[in-house]
Amino acid sequence: MKLVLLRHTPDPDLLVALAARRCYSCRTAEAIEERLGETEIDQLLEKLRLRNHLSPFEHVTFTFSVDGVSRALSHQLVRHRIASYSQESQRYVEYTKLRELPYVVPPTVAANPEAAKRFAAVTEEALKGYRELLELGVPAEDARYLFPNAVETKLVYTMNARSLFNFFEQRCCRKAQWEIRILAEAMLREVRKVAPRIFRHAGSPCHDRERPYCRENDQTCPNYKLVERYLKARCSAFEDPA
Repeated sequence: MKLVLLRHTPDPDLLVALAARRCYSCRTAEAIEERLGETEIDQLLEKLRLRNHLSPFEHVTFTFSVDGVSRALSHQLVRHRIASYSQESQRYVEYTKLRELPYVVPPTVAANPEAAKRFAAVTEEALKGYRELLELGVPAEDARYLFPNAVETKLVYTMNARSLFNFFEQRCCRKAQWEIRILAEAMLREVRKVAPRIFRHAGSPCHDRERPYCRENDQTCPNYKLVERYLKARCSAFEDPA
């Protein structure tokens, strides 16, 4: 897997703070920006997240490129619908000149020599069948039906910060499927480099130091203990002294 943050909105932390201040000021946008200092930007972004006022985060976008991921991953990725996607097309990209079919091997398969051997044999047979169908006059868009979910694909996609909050919350969770979790963690590292304050609390919600919770409500998860400690602390704080 190779992930690259291709583009992003310039000064994303500042722009979100400006958009938020717009709601409470009659000054021009230029005047608002001139008055925004680093401390106020920091306080504004923190307040927006705590109050769940997330619309200002929609003004900043991040465009990624990823290579070497499976179609199994891309099928999960595009379920996040508040985004724009451009993906390598199997209709127009033919695989006739490849020596072998590019595919992703799950760790559980790679760790088992017999399983890895069988996995490779099936993908080789899929490519062979694909070529044979093309030779029989079947168009590439129909011959591709033989390909497994393991086939590698490439994408360029864009998400705004609010959509990314949701994406990281779901896909950085340890219960997420392993490949998309690796992608989500890599994406989070990249956006934190350019928008550290926006994504300060992004990620799996059980690791939120302010208000941890478990969206799966899975008490068997080892990380659920983080949530339990928080809930017990809150309960004790509201206990009646009498």
